[in-house]
Amino acid sequence: MSTAMNDVMIEAEGLTKSYGKPGARVRVLDGVDLRVARAGIHALLGPNGAGKTTTVRILATLITADSGTALVAGHDVVTDRRRVRRAISLTGQFAAVDETLTGEENLRMMARLSGLSRARARERAEELLLRFGLGDAARRQARTYSGGMRRRLDLAAGLVGSPEPGVFFLDEPTTGLDPRSRRELWQVVRDLAGRGAAVLLTTQYLEEADRLADRITVLDKGAIVAEGTPETLKSRVSGHRLDLVLSTDEAYLRLAARAVHHSPETRTLGIPTDGTAAHARALLDEIDPHRTDVDRFSVHGATLDDVFLALTTATTEAPAHV
Repeated sequence: MSTAMNDVMIEAEGLTKSYGKPGARVRVLDGVDLRVARAGIHALLGPNGAGKTTTVRILATLITADSGTALVAGHDVVTDRRRVRRAISLTGQFAAVDETLTGEENLRMMARLSGLSRARARERAEELLLRFGLGDAARRQARTYSGGMRRRLDLAAGLVGSPEPGVFFLDEPTTGLDPRSRRELWQVVRDLAGRGAAVLLTTQYLEEADRLADRITVLDKGAIVAEGTPETLKSRVSGHRLDLVLSTDEAYLRLAARAVHHSPETRTLGIPTDGTAAHARALLDEIDPHRTDVDRFSVHGATLDDVFLALTTATTEAPAHV
């Protein structure tokens, strides 16, 4: 692997990882390549078990890959773990703060553990509390914080002793948050990237990746199946989609194979289209020449849901009553 360039903060090649006993090992990563730029947000998408968290844990030096190489902030994740850990912040699905301490006490404790003097720890805590919108709650116990506030405190704690802008690993950071708290955290993440940080985000929320990410990597069964900007990925599954509500189960099953979106409960299928009226009419004439199979239809722009469903492994389901 070449030395990471100044604008590349994460560079991984050929990462593999398997778990299990000899003779019954399951490969969860199968040759993953990844590059994450400075001052950007890169999202990892994929179904449960696709390898997203395993990738993050390898890059954050929590586990070791079976093969492959990776540099984070220019440091090898195997031979230079200490420097990697000084350059990164890792936030998991649950905020890692002491709820019996105040917000200020949490940050001062983390600063002291990072080697800062008492005076500098106090200054750093004050800086971060103000920056993350927690100044008014600084002397309240963390147990009184909302979920979004605890998340912001968790992110602030990760910055206490790390040189900025650094690298942020956010592993499903908005799990369990209400919509308002999610949006507040999104702004914090944007601010981190705006200050020059490289952010690697895993999420189950496709809207989150669409709103935040500059680039997206789609994982399925431990392998990369697509990578690009959100708009590029949407164009891969067609710029628009013709949603059809079918009148019978037989019509649904007959057309399911050509659809990029399936909703068996409502007998709805999404068919790629270029979005023009002419193409929509032509598709309807082709699909339902006798005008008996389609009850209703609508045309809308492709979403990351379409990308996710089209590019990752899924079983095409028949309606529940078939």
